[in-house]
Amino acid sequence: MSLYPLKFKSLYYEKVWGADEFKIPRENVPKGNIGESWDIACHPNGMSIVKNGAYKGMSLEELIRAKGEDLIGNKINKDKFPLLVKILNTSARLSVQVHPGDEYALINEGEMGKTEAWYILDAEEDANIIVGTNNCTKDEFIQSIAEGTIENRMNSIKVKKGDVYFIKSGLVHAIGAGIMLIEVQQNSDTTYRVYDYGRDRELHIEKALEVIDFELVGKGRNGIFVAGDNYDKTYYCLNEHFSLELYDIKRSLSETSDTERFFIFTCVENSGIIKHKNGQEEINIGDSILIPAKLGDYEIIGNLKLLKTYLPDVSQVEKEILEYTK
Repeated sequence: MSLYPLKFKSLYYEKVWGADEFKIPRENVPKGNIGESWDIACHPNGMSIVKNGAYKGMSLEELIRAKGEDLIGNKINKDKFPLLVKILNTSARLSVQVHPGDEYALINEGEMGKTEAWYILDAEEDANIIVGTNNCTKDEFIQSIAEGTIENRMNSIKVKKGDVYFIKSGLVHAIGAGIMLIEVQQNSDTTYRVYDYGRDRELHIEKALEVIDFELVGKGRNGIFVAGDNYDKTYYCLNEHFSLELYDIKRSLSETSDTERFFIFTCVENSGIIKHKNGQEEINIGDSILIPAKLGDYEIIGNLKLLKTYLPDVSQVEKEILEYTK
């Protein structure tokens, strides 16, 4: 059977900081404080199940075994899916936390580290995030933990719809209340909590202090903007773990899949249609769709904004960006 753009059932998780209202239209959202929706996942803590087309009901893991390079590409390790795409939905502050890098995580947790990026889908007035510290030293940070004054050491930033932040492993961070965001990340579920605002959950201070990089500075991404006829494109993040780009499509966008890698599109505004040789799929705000490596030509039609993420050939994408400057 031929491959096609794949949609998956969302996996919902209740969190103490989750919200009882999902701010984007979706069917079958369970009741409760839903904090996370895992929309494309291939992890022991969450496995995506195909919800459209001929492969409906198959897990992503099963489909990778069955279709291999045709699905994920000939440059992607089929034994370890590299990405995880989530929506986070907050009514209260998350813990102050940090994620380890690959080397530390593999030794101590048995999985890859976690570098991620955030795209703000919606934010209440005065909603904020924490990214990094206010230039404090490790000793000052440790003292603030003991004194319960850690919030005074944090770099707090107000956010609005459309903001993008890159959260490198080692960067201490937190998400405030009243925010819905897309999180694109390495395929990892390792988090070390430093401070949890008095909630009765486990902290991981010793491990956190081993991996926090106090030299990292948290700030928003402006990206590299490229204007086109039918669509504009902004390159936001490019690193060994993922590329994150934003397409602002005015009418249509025609592309061809890459036999070396799969793509993921996540709709962040309005809706549209992805047409391919065997049919078409709708994509609505909040939806994520996986484009198989051997899909071939496809066209995205509509007035919509999409995040595109994938495991890149960094040098090739750099050349692509430089071509626009000539």
